[in-house]
Amino acid sequence: MRRAVRFGLLAFGGVVLVSASGPAPDMDGAVKAAMADTGAQGVAVALIDKGQVVSVKTWGARNAKGDPLQPDTILYGASLTKAVFGYLVTQLAAEGKLDLDKPIAAMLAKPIPDYGNVEGYGQWGDLAGDPRWAKVTPRHALTHATGFANFAFLEPDRKLRFHFDPGSNYAYSGEGISLLQFGVEKGLGLSVEAELQRRFFQPLGMTRTSLIWQDRFAGNLADGWDEAGKPEPHDDRSRVRAAGSMDTTIHDLAQMAAAMVRGYGLPKKWRVEYARGTQKIASRTQFPTLNNPAGPGEGTDAKAALGVIAFTGPQGPGWLKGGHNDTTANTLVCLERGQRCVLILGNDVRIEKAFPGLVRAALGETGVPYAWEYGPGAK
Repeated sequence: MRRAVRFGLLAFGGVVLVSASGPAPDMDGAVKAAMADTGAQGVAVALIDKGQVVSVKTWGARNAKGDPLQPDTILYGASLTKAVFGYLVTQLAAEGKLDLDKPIAAMLAKPIPDYGNVEGYGQWGDLAGDPRWAKVTPRHALTHATGFANFAFLEPDRKLRFHFDPGSNYAYSGEGISLLQFGVEKGLGLSVEAELQRRFFQPLGMTRTSLIWQDRFAGNLADGWDEAGKPEPHDDRSRVRAAGSMDTTIHDLAQMAAAMVRGYGLPKKWRVEYARGTQKIASRTQFPTLNNPAGPGEGTDAKAALGVIAFTGPQGPGWLKGGHNDTTANTLVCLERGQRCVLILGNDVRIEKAFPGLVRAALGETGVPYAWEYGPGAK
């Protein structure tokens, strides 16, 4: 569950910003300063230019013993999984296997509530008696416009329900992503893990990436540090969860990010569709997800796209996705111009405070809506 994070200005003195036509910036000074300011123990950064990975570096430790964080160390992808899943769903739509704007219910053999509460997916039986389940589309799920809370267990009675009509508002929801995963796997008969491996992970050489725990990962695995600096063991994910179960490395996920920004495996119009913001965002900040309306001068002009947030800044259009749990902080920011990205994976949640400065060091001023993404004070 996402927690509020306070931000302050961090000093990244001496970092040289470069254009897309120049060499990759040296992030060493910026990252070391960020780690010193935040206390973060481990950080990995990849830079992408012209749709190709140009730099992959790691700093710090992967565990409390002090073993070094390395480019092939397994890190938790967290909600960056949603961006990858959205890219897969976009490819399925391009192939005509699903329609982004037709109900998920139409993909299934029986009404969604009739499936009951399905372990590993969601509490679909809770939706009985509310006909809005029949209106939720894949686009609603990927743009966080289903009307669900982030997770049903956050509800006072721990039951899944609609808080608004599908498509009428934005509220970040892992439950919505899980419903779409259910439609893909139970309706289309496709394994999300198998499809990602076949279409992307294996062709791109992502040999240490999976949405379900692999025992072979144990030899070079990152534990994490929480907000208080307490180390915690890596959480082995025993189920494929499109909302956030990906284990990966900075090397591997950089290959996926580069593929996504250059449109790998998608016709041009569908690559445009992936990052085209269609869902307006009326919230003051991304979290809390409900009852958080923006007042005058608050919120963001960014819009939700198919698993990412689309924004426009001084360098033109771009998109971003974050990932977070109690011991993890990740971000991916991509600019369409020059197909430039920075990917940051942290096995210490405290590095999240430094993301605005680190992204600026890597890409220059981007226009990422940090005050909305992380809360007032983030810039």
